[in-house]
Amino acid sequence: MINKYPVIVVPFLKVAGMALFPFILVSDKRYINDEVLIRHETIHLKQELELLIIPFYVLYALSYLVNLLVYRKHNKAYEQIFFELEAYAHEHNAGYLPNRKPWAWRKYIITKRLHL
Repeated sequence: MINKYPVIVVPFLKVAGMALFPFILVSDKRYINDEVLIRHETIHLKQELELLIIPFYVLYALSYLVNLLVYRKHNKAYEQIFFELEAYAHEHNAGYLPNRKPWAWRKYIITKRLHL
């Protein structure tokens, strides 16, 4: 996999990886070549670009807060963020990013609501 986004090691990061446009932050150098993690975070970078970056973070936070009210548990609230649903669904698929349709995350808003 060729990654066009810079990957930066941030040892104090509390998670394995994070997309913070235009960078992919990882907590340990062993993650730099982790294709699944890099693909997951690259999906987020594509989502961020589609929403012109700042609105992505606003929608991400709102989705998390609504989920927290619904599920009352951090992990479940995080897992059900519609941006995360898309990224987790396709992080193992090497062919996903080259063929990903713009705004693909939108279908996960509907999918999520069906599972409430």
